[in-house]
Amino acid sequence: MGALALVQVDIHDNDLYDSYKKLTPATVAAYGGKFLVRGAEVQVLEGEWNHDRLVILEFPDKDSALNWYYSKEYEEARMIRQKAAKTKFFILEF
Repeated sequence: MGALALVQVDIHDNDLYDSYKKLTPATVAAYGGKFLVRGAEVQVLEGEWNHDRLVILEFPDKDSALNWYYSKEYEEARMIRQKAAKTKFFILEF
């Protein structure tokens, strides 16, 4: 069963967030993940969207997604993201 990571991002330090974007792809790939959406425009059909960015990643399974999120490889990038932006981070299986 595959897994998705969905991230709503509100950036308050663009320069710092840019450094996060450079560090992240290699860590995602190391855990079998790939970006499906990385900051594309969101067209609202119902409700509201008031975030700067939406990111969707796909992993082979939930364990891979969680192992990536808590990994040493992603730790530095995660800490940078947490300083540069306010996020809501979700993992779900499909």
